[in-house]
Amino acid sequence: QGQLVESGGGLVQAGDSLRLSCADSGRTFSRYAMGWFRQAPGKEREFVAAVSWYGGNTNYVDSVKGRFTISRDNAKNTVYLQMNSLKPEDTAVYYCAAGFRFDPFRGDYWGQGTQVTVSS
Repeated sequence: QGQLVESGGGLVQAGDSLRLSCADSGRTFSRYAMGWFRQAPGKEREFVAAVSWYGGNTNYVDSVKGRFTISRDNAKNTVYLQMNSLKPEDTAVYYCAAGFRFDPFRGDYWGQGTQVTVSS
């Protein structure tokens, strides 16, 4: 089945940057598109970004375009989410997902999440 483990979350101030990482173990990483979702308190989980199997294509939700960058390193079985110019509205639990489909991205396997808190 494999396991997805997120790291890199934390408490930062508005305008700061964070890089989230998600390490995948136990599956053939390059066979999956990878993505990030987030869920803020009292809100539904929303799609943030996805990257195709070898990193050639990416998709983002409009609210993070120009600020967040998703990338992957298939040699390290890891996907990243570089988050710049963070805003308080980016505060959420961020989840990594592996999926068979890239566009639209659907998570078939999920990590446990990492908390990102952005103070104003």
